[in-house]
Amino acid sequence: MGCTAQDIIAALRAGAAVVAEHRDELIQLDREIGDADHGENMDRGFRAVIAKIETSEPETPAAALKLAATVLISTVGGASGPLYGTAFLRAASAVGDDAELDAGAVAKALQAGMEGVVARGRAEVGDKTMIDALAPAVDAAKNTAESGADGAKVLAAAAEAAHQGAQATEPLVARKGRASYLGERSAGHIDPGARSTALLLTAFAEAAGARA
Repeated sequence: MGCTAQDIIAALRAGAAVVAEHRDELIQLDREIGDADHGENMDRGFRAVIAKIETSEPETPAAALKLAATVLISTVGGASGPLYGTAFLRAASAVGDDAELDAGAVAKALQAGMEGVVARGRAEVGDKTMIDALAPAVDAAKNTAESGADGAKVLAAAAEAAHQGAQATEPLVARKGRASYLGERSAGHIDPGARSTALLLTAFAEAAGARA
């Protein structure tokens, strides 16, 4: 069974819940190397996404992803809105008008989302950004999809890799964003964007696993 618009909506609801749950943690992580608004911005953005879903009926996975993109871009401040919004928008474009997404399409959507973030933020692995979580997640998703696993297992593999990638940002010196202003002092802290990426992918995977 493929991933439908309703499955995307369920994943977005799960994402909103996990962001709300970890709001204070994300604020604290961003306070250490940024401007302390990541948790608040992400929480506000995903609450707005869910509010919009309540008044909309996206009929395809792409429509649901595009809805999330447009709301995040318009409501989330700082770099997070444009970056996450671009990721969802690129993912929507990658899956086209298909009513259901198979495992390969899920992996393709993740890769397109990451490529959008790279294009927008000009970051690469090792810069201490959300790319450090997204890149290993995409690799894991592609490998898992190619092994014949279903979409839920693809997302689970992506989430596990994202968590490892986020943890690996702790010793890095930031080369992008506000954290880069700290230079060597940015080492010793997990990047908040990488952490929120891992949290969201875990929520998406758990939503998919509950349906499977």
